[in-house]
Amino acid sequence: MNQKNYFIVGGTGGIGKAMVEQLIERSANNKSSGKIFATYHTSQPDFAADNLYWLPMDISNEKSIEQAIADIKQQTTHIDWVINCVGLLHTPHNQPEKALRQLETDFFLQNMQINALASLLIAKHIKPLLAKAERNADKPAIFATISARVGSISDNQLGGWYSYRMSKAALNMGMKNLSIEWSRSLKDVCVVVMQPGTVDTQLSSPFQGNVADEKLFSPAYSAERLLEVLDRMTADQSGSFVDWAGESIAW
Repeated sequence: MNQKNYFIVGGTGGIGKAMVEQLIERSANNKSSGKIFATYHTSQPDFAADNLYWLPMDISNEKSIEQAIADIKQQTTHIDWVINCVGLLHTPHNQPEKALRQLETDFFLQNMQINALASLLIAKHIKPLLAKAERNADKPAIFATISARVGSISDNQLGGWYSYRMSKAALNMGMKNLSIEWSRSLKDVCVVVMQPGTVDTQLSSPFQGNVADEKLFSPAYSAERLLEVLDRMTADQSGSFVDWAGESIAW
């Protein structure tokens, strides 16, 4: 039996770091657990474990994505779970748009690059490693991306946030497309987009004022629930859009 290897994209963010920590804790209690690969953008964290491998990656640069995955290939023949935790909602210079007049081309394209395109590029280059994962219909290989409920077109009641909403809707379509293609060419892989809840991270911090305390999750809680949902996913659920509790979200 192959040891299960994980690839966490965005291992220094709130949810990504919590996932890395919990996967390391799991591996300490499970001899079948293998290597955990995690990416950072600017500086390598001082957080370490025997089976943790940090990789530099600029998610907005395909060459950087390709290089990080090439580095993984030097360490293992397969990856079983890929989870992309990277997302963009605001920058030091741009906040989510409240009205169309605030729309700026560069910020819009940056949202599309990071929130929508990056997961497709990761999938493009990681496919050979997923193809060698040990999997079946009940325990598929996983390709998961953190999305957002505001990417749901039918759930949109408030408007605004053009760049973020549209980039997450584009991500959802891309992952749905990918699930269909891989159902033909890469059997028993579950492609899923996930809504993590409102999590107390740098991404959400400017927008927590109207969030009830019981609905503001810690990164550790959100990561734990997301991993539990992924543990239960089957190949038949590929192409799903689900929340942190495993409940389906309308497209």
